[in-house]
Amino acid sequence: MNTFDNNIQTHWEKIAPLLVIRNEREYNAAVKRMNELLDEIGTNEKHPLYSLLDTLGTLIHAYEEEHYPIPESSGADILRFLMDENGLTQSDLPEIGSQGVVSEILNGKRELNVRQVRELAKKFKVSSAAFV
Repeated sequence: MNTFDNNIQTHWEKIAPLLVIRNEREYNAAVKRMNELLDEIGTNEKHPLYSLLDTLGTLIHAYEEEHYPIPESSGADILRFLMDENGLTQSDLPEIGSQGVVSEILNGKRELNVRQVRELAKKFKVSSAAFV
């Protein structure tokens, strides 16, 4: 092994624990570390540790994609969730239409149209993409 490799190995042994996420314990430690870096660095791309923050974010995202996948959800699923979270009933959504129309959407008999999606996005303060 040449000097270059020895230097890399010496430094890697110290840095690897910061960048390796193989299990839940390491994931939790990485999230804690990233939050600490965010508190210090924020969005300052000129900060000397910004690339570490960026790399750590990428590694955490990859771990989450593999271990915590977001299930596919329809517009009706999202609407149902938001209604539950906000304690709303079908009659509380006149921007969609009558209670019968809301019921049909929630039961999968009717799709949300563009106007309804825009109104719901505005009402719940979410992206229209949430319903698509």
